[in-house]
Amino acid sequence: MALDYLKARAREVGQKTLDNERTALRLLDAPGYAMHGAHLPRVKAEYERVLYPHGRAYAPEQVRAIAAVQSERNALATLIAHAAGLRAHELLTLRRAEERPPSAHRTWSPERFAGRDGVRYTVQGKGGLVREVLIPHELAQRLEARRLPEPEIVRDRKVFYEKLYDINGGQSWAKRFSADSRKVLGWSAGAHGLRHGYAQDRLRELQTLGATWRQAMAIVSQELGHFRPEITKEYLK
Repeated sequence: MALDYLKARAREVGQKTLDNERTALRLLDAPGYAMHGAHLPRVKAEYERVLYPHGRAYAPEQVRAIAAVQSERNALATLIAHAAGLRAHELLTLRRAEERPPSAHRTWSPERFAGRDGVRYTVQGKGGLVREVLIPHELAQRLEARRLPEPEIVRDRKVFYEKLYDINGGQSWAKRFSADSRKVLGWSAGAHGLRHGYAQDRLRELQTLGATWRQAMAIVSQELGHFRPEITKEYLK
């Protein structure tokens, strides 16, 4: 039982924490205790240290708390990134769905966004893939209120983007988000932690709606802009 516990913890904590917990269990190796006479080998942690003490996924209430201390341009970007599972640079590529269709060379699951309501937009992600994303109505209204009169050319990580909305995105937003996360929560999992939160929320929602684990993984992989369900596992950390 104790060894099973340590093996499970090896996927969650760093080596130092795991060794400390093993030491605590071995202290029970005394007459009258369950561990007396049992050998408890050292278990190797999957990670030498864990960067994100609370897991990398941000919970909705944590996202709202961070957004509450941000400017409207940053706050709206933060809330949309979490609600739609966006990468930092994808915020700069937002378009209404009728203005730019998703990539036609992919077969898109009709189960995407099942159980959610909102307005469909498209973003351009890795490799130029254009995918649909779903933004809640209230956030979509706030986004449209910040639509620029004319497209604006912005540069992020040596790449130029044509931005249609007056919200932040890219590296400058990601840095601001991390700083505000540390200020509000005392730690930061980085802007990518918002995608982790989205993925975990959606996996739970889809299974509640009756999807199997495999089906939910495949659907979420498409919502995130991947077409390999195994990649979704990375978002469970």
